[in-house]
Amino acid sequence: MKAADLRDLTLDELKAEQVRLLKENFNLRIKRSMDQLPQSHLIKQTRRDIARVKTIMREKSSG
Repeated sequence: MKAADLRDLTLDELKAEQVRLLKENFNLRIKRSMDQLPQSHLIKQTRRDIARVKTIMREKSSG
């Protein structure tokens, strides 16, 4: 998800998106540990999406 799209969301929607991404990241890590994840790049992608959401949440809360 792009940062410009995330900036349009409210703080509550960003929190919901963060929870969704954290669950997705957990499920991907479990699949990787059981050797059922053919696309290992998805873990890195979700980690970066979580960081984007956290950054924009911090921007909105401080300013």
